[in-house]
Amino acid sequence: MLDWLQLNLLELASNITDANKRIFALYLASSTLIAIAVYFFTLSSPRQNGLIKYLFNKKVWLHKSAQADYQLMLLNKFIKALLIVPFLFAAAPIAINTNLFISELFELSSKPVVGSQMAIWVFTLVLFLLDDFSRFLLHMLLHKIPVLWRFHQIHHSADVLTPLTIYRSHPIENLLYAMRMTLVQGLAIGICMSMYGPFLTMLDILGANAFVFVFNLAGANLRHSHVWWSWGKLEHVFISPAQHQLHHGKQAQYYDCNFGTALAIWDKLFLSLRLASKKRPYKLSFGVENKQKNPHSLLNLYLSPFIIKPVKNNATLTNDKKSIHLENSK
Repeated sequence: MLDWLQLNLLELASNITDANKRIFALYLASSTLIAIAVYFFTLSSPRQNGLIKYLFNKKVWLHKSAQADYQLMLLNKFIKALLIVPFLFAAAPIAINTNLFISELFELSSKPVVGSQMAIWVFTLVLFLLDDFSRFLLHMLLHKIPVLWRFHQIHHSADVLTPLTIYRSHPIENLLYAMRMTLVQGLAIGICMSMYGPFLTMLDILGANAFVFVFNLAGANLRHSHVWWSWGKLEHVFISPAQHQLHHGKQAQYYDCNFGTALAIWDKLFLSLRLASKKRPYKLSFGVENKQKNPHSLLNLYLSPFIIKPVKNNATLTNDKKSIHLENSK
């Protein structure tokens, strides 16, 4: 038991040393630098409180909602070790069967292409696209299907956003994302094995998919923050931090928008894309309508999906193309 506890604590510490984790130290550093640039170059209101208070606002970082995020990050790590890790071993059989199916279907004879630049780029791109689209699809279903929203609502119950809000999730949702990841990795490996053979290499930076690394370096941690940063016309292709903050918006006009993680093209295809304004909307706030006395207690966060009827959420995906527009700030 002590060895298991020590191992999980060490893995928890790896969150800031592993480039595959969102709060990797380099990603946090780049987001901090971007936030400083936002403070000096985009804020139009008086900056009387100073840069440090802007970055580390006590009302955000010490809020009961943020404190719950910190606790969930710790506890979910141990739950993951028991509930989710066994599913990760399913990627290999999925890859093998996918490879066999495609090879037989198209009568391909795989020839190993060790070190082929084409194989490296194709495998890395296929893995990135499948991962990003599957995240979008599962995220949308978590909003659209009432029984799934019961669990995803825990993430949206955050009243304030910090980089650690990414860990504010129910173990059942974490299980669904783990199963998604296993399926995606198996499919990507199987597809590329059928073309290039079993010797696949991913283009990586510090061990992370190169495309994911670049996106995370471009301020991904500001998605869950009070720092408003929009990307203008680039938001037709990539999801900006400001767009994801709109997704967390408590007001009805922000329901069902910006489900994507990195690419905005999926939202554009499903008519759920909403562009962000240069300035943060005056009345934008986060969270869900909650009548619980202590909505940020761990007991409520873990048990409420099973005993409390979920509040009205981002329930219907509009078919009106006018949903793709600029948010007017006040």
